Amino acid sequence: MNTRTIALLPLVAGLFAPATVRAQQDPLFALYMWNTLAVDPAYAGSADVLSVTALARQQWVGLDGAPRTQTLTAHAPLPLESLGVGFSAVHDRTGPVDATQVFGDVAYRLRVSANARLAFGLKAGVEVMQVRLASLMNVEPDDPLFQQDVRSRALPNFGFGLYYWTERGFIGLSAPKLIERDRLQVDGTGRPVTGVRQARHYFLMAGYVFDLGENVKFHPWTVVRAVEHAPLAVDITASFLLREKLWLGASYRHPRTAAGFVAYQITPRFKVGYAYESTWGALRSRQSGTHEVMLNYDLPRKKEKTLSPRYF
Repeated sequence: MNTRTIALLPLVAGLFAPATVRAQQDPLFALYMWNTLAVDPAYAGSADVLSVTALARQQWVGLDGAPRTQTLTAHAPLPLESLGVGFSAVHDRTGPVDATQVFGDVAYRLRVSANARLAFGLKAGVEVMQVRLASLMNVEPDDPLFQQDVRSRALPNFGFGLYYWTERGFIGLSAPKLIERDRLQVDGTGRPVTGVRQARHYFLMAGYVFDLGENVKFHPWTVVRAVEHAPLAVDITASFLLREKLWLGASYRHPRTAAGFVAYQITPRFKVGYAYESTWGALRSRQSGTHEVMLNYDLPRKKEKTLSPRYF
């Protein structure tokens, strides 16, 4: 039995154990500020342009079977100004487990003052999981459990979100997947599988932009992520915007992760970002950090200009 197999056995055992598993089920991000739609449907249309964001994250580089995540989101307001729509696709791979989810979003937006809006959002879609058991090296090659991959049926889910924003600040509350169920139930041959229980995740996000001078802005923001039977995850971030072009920031996630990031507004429509995370504790000596890359493109509607830069 090689090292790779030993590292993955606890994960595979957890997938098929009768007990419920509560671990990192949904991916974490360092650049939540530019990937908000992935967790809050009420964000749809808030930019008042067609905004498309692609993000790739490789977690714990050097650790075999560590999570890898890719997201693609797009959202825009409808001609009916009170509505915004969005789309998000997330693919997450951890060890032999692949999870793919595709969701649509709709947000109803209210103008509560001259400079403030409040949106109510709904998210609905499906998730499919696959466990690539045939790719694992097993101490018993003829074990029928490891002869073929296991794939779940498409599991529908839905979520909700609230999002309040002004030109300088925002606050959002969301639960992107409300239905708790076994994510793996039966494979293609009808073989019963107990599966991993989908835990409900709650997100609270908030931030504000302060002027520190003519060419410097300070943007603190936070993300609080709550999951039943799991430690509370809190991201506290401090970022600076220089000359309306260059973002520099750092964040801390309780209990043992720190990150630094940089983003640049290449054109009024196109922005790129990069984040590096480091963790300490038992995993520190076995991996060399986490990398995250973000690309964002805004396409304004006819006769409209892109607001550059957008702060969130």
